[in-house]
Amino acid sequence: MYVVLTLLSLFPLVIVGKMVMIYVTDGAELRASGEQQATTYEAIPARRGRIVDHGGNILAVNTARYDLAVDPQVAGFAEVQQTFFDKLARIRNGSAGRYASRLKNRTSPRYAVLERGLTDAQKEEVEQWEIPGLILEPHFARRYNYGTTAAHVLGHVDRDMTGLAGIELEYDAYLRGVPGKRAAKKDRRGRVKAFVGGNVVEPKHGETIVLTIDLARQAILEEELMRGVRQYGAEWATALAMDPRTGAILAMANVPTYDPNRTAAFSTSARRNRAITDRIEPGSTFKMVPAVAAVERGEVTLADSIETGQGWTVFSGRTMKDTHAYGTITFAEVIAKSSNVGIAKTAIHLEPGVFYQYARNLGFGITTGVDLPGEVAGVLKKPTQWSGTTQAWMSHGYEVDATPLQVLTAYAALANGGLLVQPYIVAERRSATGKTVWRARRDSIRRAFDRRTAEALLPAFESVTAEGGTAEAAQVDGLRIAGKTGTAQVVINGSYRRDRHNGSFVGFFPAEDPQVVLMVMMSKPKGIGYGGVVAAPVFQKIAERWVSTFPQIANQMAPTTPLPDVDEAEVPDVQGQPGRIAAQRLRAAGYRVNVDADEALRVAGGLSPEPGKAADFGDRVSMRLDGVIRESMPDLRGLSSRQAMFWLQSRGVEVEVKGRGVVQRQSVEAGAPLPTRAVLTCNTT
Repeated sequence: MYVVLTLLSLFPLVIVGKMVMIYVTDGAELRASGEQQATTYEAIPARRGRIVDHGGNILAVNTARYDLAVDPQVAGFAEVQQTFFDKLARIRNGSAGRYASRLKNRTSPRYAVLERGLTDAQKEEVEQWEIPGLILEPHFARRYNYGTTAAHVLGHVDRDMTGLAGIELEYDAYLRGVPGKRAAKKDRRGRVKAFVGGNVVEPKHGETIVLTIDLARQAILEEELMRGVRQYGAEWATALAMDPRTGAILAMANVPTYDPNRTAAFSTSARRNRAITDRIEPGSTFKMVPAVAAVERGEVTLADSIETGQGWTVFSGRTMKDTHAYGTITFAEVIAKSSNVGIAKTAIHLEPGVFYQYARNLGFGITTGVDLPGEVAGVLKKPTQWSGTTQAWMSHGYEVDATPLQVLTAYAALANGGLLVQPYIVAERRSATGKTVWRARRDSIRRAFDRRTAEALLPAFESVTAEGGTAEAAQVDGLRIAGKTGTAQVVINGSYRRDRHNGSFVGFFPAEDPQVVLMVMMSKPKGIGYGGVVAAPVFQKIAERWVSTFPQIANQMAPTTPLPDVDEAEVPDVQGQPGRIAAQRLRAAGYRVNVDADEALRVAGGLSPEPGKAADFGDRVSMRLDGVIRESMPDLRGLSSRQAMFWLQSRGVEVEVKGRGVVQRQSVEAGAPLPTRAVLTCNTT
């Protein structure tokens, strides 16, 4: 028993000895390991880059919100605690007592969340208070400022701010940036809490993406396309425009559309960018391909006669029809009147390989390479896959599939003289500081045909919109437009429906110097679905409204009268006016003025040369400043604090500003004599 008791009494001593040995030999290493296990890092999210239009209008941006927390054990916090709570309650319309309660009931001794969802302005104001132990944690959400406008171009993101469609997906790697990190502490329960003074790696914010589209033109395109869908009862529609000289996409829209701010509220069909994802048989818009091939190969000229008979003919046992019996017409009229028989009779004289190669050179059967996700290649069968009727039916847009963008790109080649350009929609990328890091350059894919061929065909395609052509409804007074209508029966349940069509019109303007190529397509409109009936009028409305956004085109349509060439004018009479205003009027009239620094507070007196005397533009006008203006206190409410301070300080008034933002109250009422000191109270938002 004594032996057992002795051993038991020695056991605690052994444990204590082991503890001492561990503390002495391994203590430093174990403490460092424990500290490392208790230390972790919290990610600081990078701000996703903005998407702006060509003019700088912000289309997609992050809305930043901030969670406000404090570390109450930091030295100096207790002394300013109550003042801090009072200020915070004022800008958040809250209660100082509520913040005190949250601080008291915190779960961590060194971390207490007081407010969530502070705005940028509130966050900046709180930072100016310089509160010890203050912790501001950012959170971001995506906002599309113009709702449905350009939705299919912009795309949308998921909850984690990862791009899922459109530019958001295609340029996700540039937009999302690189997150930073902040040192944090992990308590015994495994909860992570931020702490003041830890290491911080700042995030690298995402780049700004500058698009080629213009917000005003995009809005016009969408408005007129939506109006056309409602008017003609189309199932869906798409419209898109390009600069044929560079390939820059000027606008792109689809109906139905969706709001990327509320993606889940819309169907998958509404979110499809049909301009690049839907393959359609292009119908008569494809007639440009055999026309280019036949003219360039010398098979036909615009003046050659083509016999179309009674408006029908038979190819390999299949009957082809025109909408009317045209009889014998020129090849130019074949294009203007969109004769299926006439173009087929021309196309069958081409070698199959030649016909195929021209179609391929114009971009059919392959993707355009536009910088948007989801683009599909069309279907262009090789000559070895053709049947006896393929060449005749392909000549007017059957047995070939293409996206609307592919058709538009082909007509851009006709507009620019035969050069196939690659379409693009991002003009440049800018860093978070505004520095341009990449800029798009024109990229021509190939020369599809000779410039002389384009020049020879231009009158024929321009006659399409003239009287007697299939697209008279596309005419705009004073503007030369060239283009082509397209009408194709729609396949439903494996067979063509004679009563359901895709109607389209693609054209460019001004025809003499094309700056815009524009396509409108309406799918399955009710009633007559001809392109000249349902698509050309929409084209006309868009073009008519777009002209004012192109000063050069607008000036050609309505030339401005040049100002008279004069070198001198009478000096305006500005005597008795405030010095600053008088000087501005004289400078606006083209003269140089010598005035004192206090011109804003004095009245303009005598002038040399005298008012009414003629003087050459650029001459110096001497202006005497008389007595000081006795101004009264203006109503400064609604001005920014910076504007109000500048106005008062320029007049010698000492200013005290409380808060930030817009002036809400002023210590001296409007109309009272201008004081020597004034207090301005501003809101904080």
